[in-house]
Order: sequence, then C-alpha cells, then structure tokens
Amino acid sequence: MPKADSSKLKLITADSPKLTAQSHNTMIKNDLFLRALNNEKVERPPVWMMRQAGRYLPEFRALRDKYDFFTRCETPELAAEITVQPIRIVKPDAAILFSDILVVPRAMGIHVELKDNLGPIIPNPIRSMEQVNQVFVPNIQETLGYVMDAVKLTKEMLNDEVPLIGFAGSPWTIFCYAVEGKGSKSFDTAKGFCFSNPVAAHTLLQKITDTTILYLKEKVKAGCNAIQIFDSWGGMLSPVDYQEFSWQYINQIVEALAEDTKVIVFGKGCWFALNDMAKSKASALGVDWTCSPRNARYLTGGNITLQGNFDPSRLLSPIPTIKKMVHQMIDEFGKDNYIVNLGHGILPNIPVDHAKAFVEAVKEY
Repeated sequence: MPKADSSKLKLITADSPKLTAQSHNTMIKNDLFLRALNNEKVERPPVWMMRQAGRYLPEFRALRDKYDFFTRCETPELAAEITVQPIRIVKPDAAILFSDILVVPRAMGIHVELKDNLGPIIPNPIRSMEQVNQVFVPNIQETLGYVMDAVKLTKEMLNDEVPLIGFAGSPWTIFCYAVEGKGSKSFDTAKGFCFSNPVAAHTLLQKITDTTILYLKEKVKAGCNAIQIFDSWGGMLSPVDYQEFSWQYINQIVEALAEDTKVIVFGKGCWFALNDMAKSKASALGVDWTCSPRNARYLTGGNITLQGNFDPSRLLSPIPTIKKMVHQMIDEFGKDNYIVNLGHGILPNIPVDHAKAFVEAVKEY
C-alpha cells in the first residue's frame, strides 16, 4: 500500500465538515464526560464507545482501503480525521484518539507487523533475558512524536466540542503480544515465561511501564483530556498472578499520571480486581458485560465512577431493544458516577444506525 502523501491528506481534513464552535477557548462545550470523571452530579451520564473510531464506519473503511494500518497511525492527518469521524456521525460525548497499543513496543525496538485477518504478529518474540536486555526505553518525541502531532491536530479539529481521550495498553497486555508473538486465546507462552523466568518477565514489564508513563505524560501535554489504560488480557491471570504481573504495573502508571489527568482503567475479565482498583488513584474503572452493575458497584464500594458495560454483540439487537436495554443499564448503574460504554470494543459488523441508537438512547434518558 502507498505511504500517505501529507499534501493530499491536508485536503481530506480541509474538506471535512468542521465541528462548529464560536471561539477556541480551553473550555470544552460538552464536558459531561469530564464531570462524570470528577464525581460531579450530571443531568444524564456521558456516552462513548471503545473502538468508536473504526471498522463499523464506511468512512473509516474508505481510508483503510487506501492506507495500511501503521500508515494510518503514523500520519497525523489520517489519525485525526479517523478520530473525529464518529464525533460527526455517531455524536458521542468524547473522542478517543485513533492509534494502537502496539505503537509502544514498536518504539521500544520490538518489531511488530499487522497481518490482515491475523492481527498483530511479532516475528521475533521475546523468550530470553538476552532479548529483554535489547529492549530499550525510548525517547518519546523521537519515536512517538507523530502521536503527539495527531493529538494536537485532533484537538484543532474537535475545536473544544468534546474532550479527547488518549490511551495505552497495560504493560501486561503489551507483554503478552511481545512474548507470545501473536494473539492467543490463553497466552500460555507469555504466562509460562513469567513463571519460568520471573526476573526477565519483571524486567520487561518494568521497561514497558516506564515507557508507557513517559508516553502518556506526553499525550497529556499535547492536549489529551483523560487517559484510558486497556488491560485486554488481564483476565487470563489468576487473581494472585494478576497482582504480581499486571496490577502493580498499571498502578505505577495511575500513580504517575494522577497528578496530571483523569485515568480510567479497563481490565477485561478482571472483575476480581475491582476492589483493589477502586482503592487506587484511578478516576474511573471500566467493567465488561460479565459483571453486573450491582456487583460492580458492590465490589468497588459504590463511590468510584464506573464505565461500561453493554455487550458489543447486543448492538445487533433490534433498535427498540437496544434503547430499552440501555435505559435499563443506566437504571442499574445509576446516572451519577457512571459513563455509558460497551463492555469491549464495537464489532466491525454493527450497523451504524445501531451505534447511533445506542448513543441516542443515553441522550434521551
């Protein structure tokens, strides 16, 4: 696929309908999302969707067919355009920057490829201390400066209509790909490396953590209004191993960023850790659809903002069913200290009208 020509890309963003705004002040017009993160009373909960900038939108697929994955991530004009697409089309209360969790290991000298229908592939997975020693904590501006450029450009295009969320994968989730070499249903190789070679495993996890902290701090400086940490594979670990190989590293990130911004932690399949997570400096916790709102409130002590947890597959239900279920979900979580979201990323086969209905249901609440 061709590399993106930025002179042509300027035309994409120039011709795109701008989000109207009177003045470019630092006050965000729709600040519901930030108020919910701040534990403030709200008239209705805010709503956004994980992976909302993505494959279910025809406008996204048009760009995907033109430019390969990392070109889209590494070209600020493309990343910004993709980030803003769902704000125009689906109209959620927050934007999330289009990027990928694997830009971090790439910056650390780990070679990552993306294969169609296979997902990420690491051709030389890390299986020894010698390989761990070759992984480095990079200069963020040199290796990931394009992400900061994308943040700044996105902020211009959003024109303070809604907040912008930046994100990173949890150290454990990045580690899983780096050691397993590809996606997996169980990540046995990654887990086995932890248990057979714990010193090497912790060394690598710490390097990923240090890089992620530096990376997210730069994202906040560039203009992100909040940060989400995705622990996609945390649920692969037992509660005891989760503390050792995942949560302690996520917590380092939360502690490092809490002074600067609001942090949301989302661990898929990690309901067993919600109680510990709630004692951290995180501003909100994501919940997947396997944990009921009542249990999530109980496990977290009832005070912290929760985010979730509509089953993404449920967006294939008829529109009236979606709306009814969303209202029921809000009733169960309660409208305050709550951000409406899916329990994981939106699926590529969801009709756009159904995604819109999900958002509208919240706005009608």
